[in-house]
Amino acid sequence: MPSFVYRAADRQGQTIDGVMEAPDARGVAERLQRDAYFPIRIAPQEERRAVFGLAVPHLGRRRVTRVEVLTLFQQLATLIEAGLPLDRALVILEDLAPNPRLRGIIGDLLKSIRGGSSLAEAMAKHQPRPFSRLAVNMVRAGEKGGVLEATLKRLAELLEETQEFKETLISALIYPILLTLAGTGAVIFLLTFVIPRFVDIFHDLGQSLPLVTQILLSLSTGLQHYWWLVGLVVLAIVLAVRVTLSTDTGRARWDRLLLRLPLVGEVVLKSETARFARVLGTLLKSGVPVLTALGVVRELTANQVLSRAIERVSEGVRRGAGIAVPLREAQAFPAMAVHMVRVGEETGRLEDMLIKVAADFESEVRRLVKRLMGLLEPAIILVMGLIVGFIVVALLMAIFSLTEVAL
Repeated sequence: MPSFVYRAADRQGQTIDGVMEAPDARGVAERLQRDAYFPIRIAPQEERRAVFGLAVPHLGRRRVTRVEVLTLFQQLATLIEAGLPLDRALVILEDLAPNPRLRGIIGDLLKSIRGGSSLAEAMAKHQPRPFSRLAVNMVRAGEKGGVLEATLKRLAELLEETQEFKETLISALIYPILLTLAGTGAVIFLLTFVIPRFVDIFHDLGQSLPLVTQILLSLSTGLQHYWWLVGLVVLAIVLAVRVTLSTDTGRARWDRLLLRLPLVGEVVLKSETARFARVLGTLLKSGVPVLTALGVVRELTANQVLSRAIERVSEGVRRGAGIAVPLREAQAFPAMAVHMVRVGEETGRLEDMLIKVAADFESEVRRLVKRLMGLLEPAIILVMGLIVGFIVVALLMAIFSLTEVAL
């Protein structure tokens, strides 16, 4: 999403400068007007600088990462807990920010707060990046309840736990991906550099070759001469998948298929359930209204099937049916999660029960991922071994057949 530099004035005539990410300049103007500011100047942020007459990317304006946002909330909560006023805490964080773009955003927050805006209103100008709707709603609820310090701590804990959970899943996938890339690279090397040398030898001898060897040589020759066609086919498949997933119908079908896959579907369902429970529990504990919290959770849910189920839960809450009953009627989430939510509602400890659900399901997902990787890694090794074995056997059969002819 492009960034825009803006200057705006409030009703008292005070001007503010800042940086905002939006689809276009009109989006920046509308967001400023909603915050009671009058746009004076809006221009695309300069992303390139001239060096020796050439335009090169401005490396100092890199995007704000999730880890940097997490660190920001952790430091802000610590400074406020130490008794510093909010504006003074932001001044310190502006000096400490290593990322120039983050420093500019903190400076814009500081100007907005000194201009009379709340922290949530100032953060909303930089939504959805780097501040998500989740963060803005939690901060708004914390400011209304007078517990901003506790809310910032809770938000930092939520982001930290979410980041750790995501890194655990990514770390588990690194080895299978590297194994697949290494095996694929080895096979391509054999087909394009090793096998062609045997082709010349076999052709010079002029003897008939076994069928397996002929298939191998045809594959090698085809990859050498038509590698561009293979690339085009792969590119076409990738584009077709992206176009299909960009439509609501295609994405819904894919998400439905993903949930039905053995073991993989269970991992997806339980990881999404853990995210649903943790985010919803944290929002409710921070004082965010139920319907607003469900709306935030629905936006954060990647799977369209579960997202629509959460929307049906929201409709049930509007009817006064609570959360557990429409959650059971949606028939999308695990039965154990539904039962635990019902117990939480009955005992008046829904927020704590949701956090407990999240912890239990995150632990279950880690176990499932470990099990899945335990099955995937030998499967990759087996497939690569069969491919390499096919190549070796094909070459050996050709050599043996030529030796028999010579004898």
